[in-house]
Amino acid sequence: MLLLFIDESGDHSLDVIDPQYPLFVLGGCIVESDYYESVLIPRLNEYKYKLFGRDDFILHTADIVRRKGVFHKLTDKKFREYFYNETNNLMEELEYTIVACVIKKTEHLQKYGIAAIDPYMLSLRILVERFVMEMKQRHRNEQGHIVAESRDETLNNELRLAWMDLRTRGTEYISASEVRKCIPELHIRDKRTNIAGLQIADLIVSPIGRYILGKDPKQDWHIIEKKFRRSCSGEYSGYGLVVLPKDK
Repeated sequence: MLLLFIDESGDHSLDVIDPQYPLFVLGGCIVESDYYESVLIPRLNEYKYKLFGRDDFILHTADIVRRKGVFHKLTDKKFREYFYNETNNLMEELEYTIVACVIKKTEHLQKYGIAAIDPYMLSLRILVERFVMEMKQRHRNEQGHIVAESRDETLNNELRLAWMDLRTRGTEYISASEVRKCIPELHIRDKRTNIAGLQIADLIVSPIGRYILGKDPKQDWHIIEKKFRRSCSGEYSGYGLVVLPKDK
């Protein structure tokens, strides 16, 4: 069975757009369930113990940047360099496939106006399509599951409605029956419950956003770029990474 863990970077609202980060990124990692249980979870816990001597905390980019909680140790330059080196080693070593969608919110709003689809809902549609396509590409007959990070209850309810719509209407490229057949359920889980897959997804989305904004790519981006879902010819644009609106 395949699992898709998804997380977000940026605000999905089109009412207020932050000029410093006018993007919404929804992305995540596709992992084999057996590998996830037997390798990824133990390896993540091993990494945590190696760096902090405990595994009862959550890898969260916002906390890492703010050096909050256990990440206060990052104030020490030598440890900070060690932390980022070990984190990059972990992300490169683990086996997963990345799918992500980036919505350039200003351009999206300018193009569609009041008809502009909510960036989260549009991105979810894109990720569901790629997840189903990946299962078909691997000739998998079993079902896959999606695990999304919980937000507030209003947004969670909107997500449930969007999921119901995908199961009822499908997408431009994937029929509703295919969605129902391939993905029986979308699970909404709180990241604070220490779900390994959601923590890996968290480390994926921010570097993608930085790259699309034109920031100098760091090692984390170079690792992520190698793990995108690709076409048979090795192309990841449109297959593992979708940026909307598309450039003219």
